[in-house]
Amino acid sequence: MAISASAGYGNLPSGNFLPEIFSQKVLKFFRRASVVEDITNTDYAGEIENFGDTVRIIKEPTVTVSQYTRGAVVNPQDLADDQITLVVDKANAFAFKIDDIEERQSHVNFEALATSSGAFALKRKYDATVLQAISDGAGIAASAVSGTTLTTTAAAGTLGTANAPINVETDDAGINMMLAMARLLDDQSVPEENRWFVAPPIFYEKMFQAGNKIAEVQVTGDDTSNLRNGLATPGTLAGFRCYKSTALNSTGGVDQVTLTDASATLATDGSENVVLAGHMSAVSTASHIAKTEVVRSTESFSDVIRGLHVFGSKVLRQEAVVRGVIDFA
Repeated sequence: MAISASAGYGNLPSGNFLPEIFSQKVLKFFRRASVVEDITNTDYAGEIENFGDTVRIIKEPTVTVSQYTRGAVVNPQDLADDQITLVVDKANAFAFKIDDIEERQSHVNFEALATSSGAFALKRKYDATVLQAISDGAGIAASAVSGTTLTTTAAAGTLGTANAPINVETDDAGINMMLAMARLLDDQSVPEENRWFVAPPIFYEKMFQAGNKIAEVQVTGDDTSNLRNGLATPGTLAGFRCYKSTALNSTGGVDQVTLTDASATLATDGSENVVLAGHMSAVSTASHIAKTEVVRSTESFSDVIRGLHVFGSKVLRQEAVVRGVIDFA
């Protein structure tokens, strides 16, 4: 049922604001803008309806293969039915009002304006929350990288730490780090198709400024290059589809990924940052706008549009996610 607009609400289509249609448009814009939507799978999203919903995912069992000798007894293996739980336990809300007088005097279509603005606001919060979960869930027993030399001193699941970040500002250090992350995924038999890499914008700036050969391709670009979903380069680099996200900036601002290790924190001057790499199968997300509604303000002559975005995420394959800590000192 359409919700009638107040007098002067002439810029919304037919003088009506349809919450259901607005919700669908916001979600469409949101998915086009979100990096997380492009690097995670939504295999279980259809089973999610409300905030607090839970989906129990049966982990793929590990089958043991043993050598067989003719005439020997073959003992069947009991397969483990371990479960992983994906819970929609996060929620963000938005609410804005459209003043009757402003609406009457403006030629702007507030529905279109609010759709794009609301979508990007949701994207910023959502990407930061899920990328934080991915960073915390990185599980590869990795080696550290010091410059271009591999060592074996890093904590599990990391390439560099806050106390010993990897400098990627000079020569080919940036692409070499990406190659090391790709090799670590290779070591875990992670498929090469659908691999992704996410870094802050400054990572690509420094890498291309260092005179790296790949910069020539990026600078010239091609007819199909674009920045949809924060896509940083056309094609792939080191086998990764490369994305950039301001959620991986480290400037002490809001909606930014941090290290949860109490023994070390990132510098907040932008010189140290987290970078992430993995496979699309590693992380599952479920996200939807649970409710959008229009109510009449009791404090002013305006209508209030508000909505609730609920979501959950889970790292399903820790061995298919690797985290790095970089600096530009």
